[in-house]
Amino acid sequence: MIRFRVAAFAALAALAVSSGAQSIQVNKENRTIAITATDKVVAIADQATLHIGFIAYGPDSNTAYANGSRVSNAIVKALTDAGIPKETIQSENQQIAPVQNYQLDKLTEAQKAQRQFQVSQSWTVKTQANDAAKALDLAVKAGANQSGQIEWGFKDENAPEAEAAAKALKRARTQAEQMATSLNARLGSLLYASNQVEASVPRPMMRAMAAAPMMEKVQPLAINPREIEKSATVYAVFAIE
Repeated sequence: MIRFRVAAFAALAALAVSSGAQSIQVNKENRTIAITATDKVVAIADQATLHIGFIAYGPDSNTAYANGSRVSNAIVKALTDAGIPKETIQSENQQIAPVQNYQLDKLTEAQKAQRQFQVSQSWTVKTQANDAAKALDLAVKAGANQSGQIEWGFKDENAPEAEAAAKALKRARTQAEQMATSLNARLGSLLYASNQVEASVPRPMMRAMAAAPMMEKVQPLAINPREIEKSATVYAVFAIE
């Protein structure tokens, strides 16, 4: 979608476009065309931020903590043993608390007795996009029973944004040339340009729970990196001759 404005004056006009110390005066000696253009790029994500976590229970706080400690260390060990750098595994939150009565309503008395306290913990794990399924599989099989949300992104977030801005500026020049021709004028140099990067399209989320033990080997979930759209809007001012 392109919105444009034309400012071509044969008499004095009181319009100025400024950026910092730069000021562009628009008058009969300096006629201009101003364009606002939007364009976008769509690219496959090359980085994933995976959210993993677990809940463990116990009949008392000490037992719950011990159970949680075993699961916590097992998850981190499974990830680091697979070659995932420890510095890319970052803690989000951790908590030990009594289990609320409403959470126990549908349990038997024996189950209630074993779930008086709970320990929860979560992390984010940054991986290459193609390794997200493997990392999730390792974590879930190690006990991460509250896991699966993935945020897709780029290692270099500036690259797609810059590409979108370049496309928008090219689109703006094309429109300016067309408008200059309609005014029986020739498009001159670019005097000023600014851009605004639009928010990315919403990124999908998924949540996976630990599977029940099975005899056969369980394969990782089929997870594919998402396409991400980056948009940029450019405001450009061109001289006309």
